[in-house]
Amino acid sequence: MALEVKLEAFEGPLDLLLHLIEKNKIDIYDIPIVEITEQYLDCIRQMPDLDLNGMSEFLVMAATLLDIKCRMLLPQQTEEEEAQEDPRAELVQKLLEYKMYKYISYELKDLQTNAGISYFREMDMPEEVAAYREPVDYEQLIGDATLSRLHEIFTGVMRRQADKVDPVRSSFGRIEKDEINLEEKSGYVESFLRTHSRFPFRKLLEKQHSKMEIIVTFLVVLELMKVGRITVEQQSIDDEIIVISKEEN
Repeated sequence: MALEVKLEAFEGPLDLLLHLIEKNKIDIYDIPIVEITEQYLDCIRQMPDLDLNGMSEFLVMAATLLDIKCRMLLPQQTEEEEAQEDPRAELVQKLLEYKMYKYISYELKDLQTNAGISYFREMDMPEEVAAYREPVDYEQLIGDATLSRLHEIFTGVMRRQADKVDPVRSSFGRIEKDEINLEEKSGYVESFLRTHSRFPFRKLLEKQHSKMEIIVTFLVVLELMKVGRITVEQQSIDDEIIVISKEEN
């Protein structure tokens, strides 16, 4: 007898497999794999033309069921029966997880539906009540602490704070960070190249006002060398470094 299945109701192979188990009132921990496999394959045959991604998921599950079916039909040695893992164990675990998530989704959907028909009245508490604050009982707050005990605690806290101060570093002044704009420095170097086709590297650094500016200018020159926009030459270690621009003037 053919099993009629409304395929549009199933979101995937696990959903279809769980439907077959519940429809046949089968114990999920003891699935008759031969019967379920046959019913699952019947459902596959009734499927309309699906896209490749959708159909592949059902075919993978069909292959998994056939693999489990073959492993369960193989003869087993008596002494290995107790130690051998049930071939259905992994499938059962996946079905239990899917079933849990499926019913949780139903609960969340019900909560969303119920929330849509719930209304809450706006707060209309009198201003005097809203502004009320319970008075502080200072005696209860202080408890057994005495003035001398509070002074002792305060002194200990201040002493620990003083111990954290580095006597050497605390004498340093404030170190200001030089803010060098890399884009502006790159623009300056490129503008210099447009008016100088060959020049000593030292000349490029004459208008730099700090060590950080010199470093950034040097990095810009290295980048221009890397992309092939300039070359440098030096006859000997004591001679000037000459920068040669490849830009068309």
